[in-house]
Amino acid sequence: MRILADENIPLLDEFFAGEGEITRLPGRAIDAAAIANADALLLRSVTRVSADMLRDSPVRFIGTCTIGTDHLDLPGLAAAGVQVASAPGCNARGVVEYVLSVLLTLSERSGLDWRQRTVGIIGVGEVGSRLAETLRQLGVSVLCCDPPRAEQGAAGMLSLDEVLAVADVISCHVPLTRQGPHATGHLFNQARLHALRPGTWLINSSRGPVIDNTALQRLLTERNDLHVALDVWEHEPTLEPALVARCALATPHIAGYSLDGKLRGTEMIYQAWCAFKGQPVQRALADFAPAAGCNTLQLDSDAPGDWQLSRALRWVYDVRDDDARLRAMLAQSTDQTTIRAGFDRLRKHYPLRRETPCVRIAGAGHDSARLLQAAGFKVAGN
Repeated sequence: MRILADENIPLLDEFFAGEGEITRLPGRAIDAAAIANADALLLRSVTRVSADMLRDSPVRFIGTCTIGTDHLDLPGLAAAGVQVASAPGCNARGVVEYVLSVLLTLSERSGLDWRQRTVGIIGVGEVGSRLAETLRQLGVSVLCCDPPRAEQGAAGMLSLDEVLAVADVISCHVPLTRQGPHATGHLFNQARLHALRPGTWLINSSRGPVIDNTALQRLLTERNDLHVALDVWEHEPTLEPALVARCALATPHIAGYSLDGKLRGTEMIYQAWCAFKGQPVQRALADFAPAAGCNTLQLDSDAPGDWQLSRALRWVYDVRDDDARLRAMLAQSTDQTTIRAGFDRLRKHYPLRRETPCVRIAGAGHDSARLLQAAGFKVAGN
């Protein structure tokens, strides 16, 4: 069995050693020529695969270690008899922590209490539902919009326009779909962007084309009351420096780039591979997960609860670091070839980042323990 894999998939050997001959390539270098001699593909979101690419190849299994599958031609692959597996929810916790860090940062810059804002969550799947639950446990008012789930009978869903009329914060967590009654390509078009309430915080950590980036850039030249945080870009890895400059926070598609999210993605694809092969699962993440980054954070029990929460969240993940790295890269050159290479380099060499359940909090005050646990931390004595 010949396995072609994205070189950035962690624990590849640990899970797939013995499953076949493994060849690694950069994700964007996996093309029809590379695929021609492969029996299986293990990918991340940067590799686009169509049925045409697989013509005359022996590939019958594709596993993408990501939540999304918009980089794959699912109908074409199904018609070609190729089984596709993804890893829904693998990085949901990391994305939630990204959004919390964005809220903390925008709160500090604006002087507005993020826990007093009304957050509209657009897309209530694995990530959106986890974010909604976390925010509600932290006492934040949440509105949800997910038309497909509303049609399936999910309670409490509002229309997008209803959410836009009320919410102070909009956070996007939809898959990218181009067709159908609920297509999300340019979901935030010029009209919807202009409908944002004064002072809105707009966050996109789903897919770049969900927001019309040209319309957004034009709007941000007209309105300085909006605060935009983009982790995904319409034409990435190509970036428009002028749009980045107008964003409050800009990061290189790393919202869910926690080590734990990546490791779960590999494990989930390994499990799908075993099902495809009709063989028992013999390896588990617990056997390989590293201890690096799993530590105890000592807090002052007399400090205010909000301070303890923000300190702990910042300690786990601070979006300002990723924002600074992207802006530093863009400051070096305006050449798009250099920018594209820099974008991929930031992702490939991403620093160690663990999630809140890997961190034990000591010294939490009585009032703050509940908040810290709601954010996912382990609290000593609880």
